[in-house]
Amino acid sequence: MSKVRSLLLATALALTPALAVAETPADLNHASAQALQTLCSTDPAAADLAQHALAVLIFPNIVKAGLVFGGAYGEGELLEGSRVDGYYNSVTGSWGFQAGAQSYGYIVFLMTPSAVSYIHKTQGWEVGVGPTVVVVDQGVAKNLSTSTLKDDAYAFIFGQQGLMAGVSIEGTKISRINP
Repeated sequence: MSKVRSLLLATALALTPALAVAETPADLNHASAQALQTLCSTDPAAADLAQHALAVLIFPNIVKAGLVFGGAYGEGELLEGSRVDGYYNSVTGSWGFQAGAQSYGYIVFLMTPSAVSYIHKTQGWEVGVGPTVVVVDQGVAKNLSTSTLKDDAYAFIFGQQGLMAGVSIEGTKISRINP
């Protein structure tokens, strides 16, 4: 299985060579703050979660490209309160019927001490393993309130642009980096 992952990651990086250059911390801080502010001002559920989250993982710009094999890459940061706790990258590999490119962002609100602890202990995580992550769409958002919060983390995907259909963060590997 790791050979397949390595092949997918190599394909993703080959398809998006401009992404090999890391952003500066100042760039990540600015883009992340802007992404969080925009999401919270346009989505009441996100604004409510932001008030109750113990930490927030922000990936303001993920680029995804593929032609049968594909990949997605982006960089972001972990906020605990108003303090940047660290910088992370988000890498996804995929294969199957796909062609094109797109960009999007996502924000994960970490709601439990165990979710925050998991990120610190593992220096990141693979979404779908470890803390439970609920991707918030319009249906979930309608029924989301502070009294119904029971999962470890809630993710919002936003700003989709491009020619590929659909976005999933399942299987995404999030790792700590030093930009």
